Order: sequence, then structure tokens, then C-alpha cells
Amino acid sequence: MLKVLVVDDSLVLRKNITKMFTELSHEIIGEAKNGIEGVAMFQDLNPDLVTMDITMPDMDGIEAVTKIMEIDPDAKVIMATSHGQEEMVIKAVQAGASGYILKPITREKLEETLSKALPKS
Repeated sequence: MLKVLVVDDSLVLRKNITKMFTELSHEIIGEAKNGIEGVAMFQDLNPDLVTMDITMPDMDGIEAVTKIMEIDPDAKVIMATSHGQEEMVIKAVQAGASGYILKPITREKLEETLSKALPKS
């Protein structure tokens, strides 16, 4: 079971992602609506995994990933992205993201992304 932090400026998407992780027997330990909140919650909660939207107000996902990696270089962050944001996904991965998932997010896509980003040890 993973302890997950969900960072997305869309309440609907946060709730959908939360529901899918819960159905997969993982625990949501926090939800943030922008990168600033996400970085602060990462420090406070020490999650096993962060899902991070790329485009958000106040601090985007790329800047947030960069700050999270400064806190914990081993952090696992999966970017949530829309089609057409390939360049931003590349920047996020270069900043330390473990992988990405394309919106709309489905349970099947989530399971596949988790198996790639978090190989069983």
C-alpha cells in the first residue's frame, strides 16, 4: 500500500484520482491545489508517491517537482498531463519526475503507470 499525495488545481480531478487510488488499496494522505501547497505537504507528510498536475496557478508542476527533488532526491512523482504538453513532460522528467500519465486518467492507465514508475523491488 502506498501513501499518496495528490496535487492538482482541479477538485474534480483530485477526487477522481483519490477514488482510483483508494480502489487500488492505496491511501491518500493529502491533497493540494497548487505546487506551493504540494511542496509544503510533501515535507510534512513524506508520501511514497506524488501525482502532480503540470499546469497550475502559483507554482506549476515542474517547479514543484524540482523543489521536491531538492528535499528528497529519491521522491517518486508522477506527472498528470494533457495531450500537447510533451515539452513540459520532458522538463518534468529532467527535473526528477518518475513518469507521467495522460489525462483523462483511467484506472487502467494509473495501474500501468504505477507498474512502470514503481517497479517491485
